[in-house]
Amino acid sequence: MKRRASKRTAAYVGLLAAAFAAAMLASWAFGRPLDNAAYDYWFRLYQPRPWQTQSAILEIDEASLVKLGGMRHIRKPLADGLRLVAAARPAAVAVDVILTDEGDAAEDRALEEAFRETPNLALVSLFQGDPVRWEDPKPEFGRWAKAIGHAYAQPDESDSVTRSIPLEMRAARDRRWALALEAFRLSRGQPITESVSLAAGGSASEIQVGDVAIPVIPSGGNVAAGALMRIRYLPPGRGVPSVALADLLARPALAARFAGKVVFAGVTAPSMLDRLFTPYAGGQTISGIRIHADAFETMAQRMFLPDVPMVWTFLFSLALAIAAGLAFRYLPGWWAYAGGGAVVATAMVTPYVFFAHQRVLPFASPVFSAWLAALAAAGFYHLVVRRDWRTEQSARERYQQAMHFVTHEMRTPLSAIQGSSEMISRYALPEEKRKQIALLINSESKRLARMVEIFLNVERLTAGHMELKHETIPVAEMVEACIARVRPLAERKHIAIELEPIPAGLEIAGDRELMEYACYNLLTNAVKYSPQRSTVTVAGWRDHGHIRIAVRDQGIGLDQKEAKQIFQKFYRTRKAEESGEAGTGIGLSIVQQIVEQHGGAIEVVSQPGEGSCFTLALPAAASAASATAAERH
Repeated sequence: MKRRASKRTAAYVGLLAAAFAAAMLASWAFGRPLDNAAYDYWFRLYQPRPWQTQSAILEIDEASLVKLGGMRHIRKPLADGLRLVAAARPAAVAVDVILTDEGDAAEDRALEEAFRETPNLALVSLFQGDPVRWEDPKPEFGRWAKAIGHAYAQPDESDSVTRSIPLEMRAARDRRWALALEAFRLSRGQPITESVSLAAGGSASEIQVGDVAIPVIPSGGNVAAGALMRIRYLPPGRGVPSVALADLLARPALAARFAGKVVFAGVTAPSMLDRLFTPYAGGQTISGIRIHADAFETMAQRMFLPDVPMVWTFLFSLALAIAAGLAFRYLPGWWAYAGGGAVVATAMVTPYVFFAHQRVLPFASPVFSAWLAALAAAGFYHLVVRRDWRTEQSARERYQQAMHFVTHEMRTPLSAIQGSSEMISRYALPEEKRKQIALLINSESKRLARMVEIFLNVERLTAGHMELKHETIPVAEMVEACIARVRPLAERKHIAIELEPIPAGLEIAGDRELMEYACYNLLTNAVKYSPQRSTVTVAGWRDHGHIRIAVRDQGIGLDQKEAKQIFQKFYRTRKAEESGEAGTGIGLSIVQQIVEQHGGAIEVVSQPGEGSCFTLALPAAASAASATAAERH
């Protein structure tokens, strides 16, 4: 029983381990779209605490482009706007406008003068891919910039949603920090420092600006991009405040909105195609300058969204799989399914709880682990319960069969004991008669005890609760003993029992008492269902490593259909019922179980009205098998 329980536990653990491994592989191969979808949903669901923005946007919107003559003539209006902004004493100004090409000389001089007056100015550099290089602003512009950064975002390749920006970009050995990071550095008056991790492929694993540590994530295979930072976008309606360039020029007093702020100046007009999707977008786009303003706010408010360490994800997923397994292992009935559901619910809710606490825990790994482990455990639980139920049903059927056996097979010896004891108690019998009756009672009680013991032994063997004895049984001796026991029954019907000579040295190995029962049962059946003055023949011989014991009669016989069913418990043929002979139909099923437990088989050859031949084929004992091998050589 303990071995069976250990095997079941090992199979259960192995199934859960396989489910967990499959979940990990599935999350690695197919989990990214699910992780992204969950991440965007959390963004829309979670409302961060309100904060006072530290940045503002000077936007070149569609209306400003129309009023100011388009991008071709934007440098002079931008210069006028920057002078107004500079007068408001901003903390820093980041200009996301391409300034690499030649323009109108007067306009360029005006813009250069405006840059000279602008405090903590940061400009953008263009990344060129063929050949890979940086194209910086014109020298007359760049000379007044305290920083030159890049203005690139990092849309996800699978769905084009911008969830992060590369804090650094490389062209060969020349690197540029992100425009938002440069603006943050200038506003704080602190340098950018970094710690490099070999695990991150030589990229920064953390970037420091003053006392602000910016956690980063790997670039996801982009060669040019370095470490990424997830952007904590402001919810719709709470975005970074902005002033249109045309409005600022028309109402210079609006410049007061930029006082003490980090100002991001850039194009927001949809016609310029600088539009990107965000987790909040819902199919709409926002401008790149707004994305960089939100990236700055992420740093300024320290609202970072770093990844949970991979080992945490692995351990959490493993814990969910174990919890699902324990739920179905130890909780009864519907509580097990409730426990499995709670594990799945935990897997789905916990990543959102982490997100609300500024940590990104992947969604796919724990959810796949919880679902697959719960389904595997539930399937195993269902199969085990059904198997246990079938085992219980089988045990109940065996109990009922045992009761049926007791009430039928044992009726004859019980009746003899009961009748004999009544005669002794009611009548004054001669001493010799009393001794005969006492001997009969003793004989029948021993017979009854043997029947009970044999039946119980067979049931224990069938249930796997008993081990066979391994005795060496001489076949001739066993058969002769069985014939001696059945001969009185045969003589009453004037049936002759002929024993063909059994070769010396034929031996089988097993439980002698059970094998004698099997042989005796075949002999009693042959006598019971044979007509008077007929013959029952018994033979034994060696056949290729097996010992065969055959009992042939001249009785009522069986047709082919009956021969296939004769070993079913409680099955009796129609002719057996009509013969008037008492029987339960359980004897041959017991014989079959005994023989099969000994590694043998029982065969029957029969024709209606021509008798039957039942043959036991059993493995020869080791000595007999050796003798057979010697004879062949």
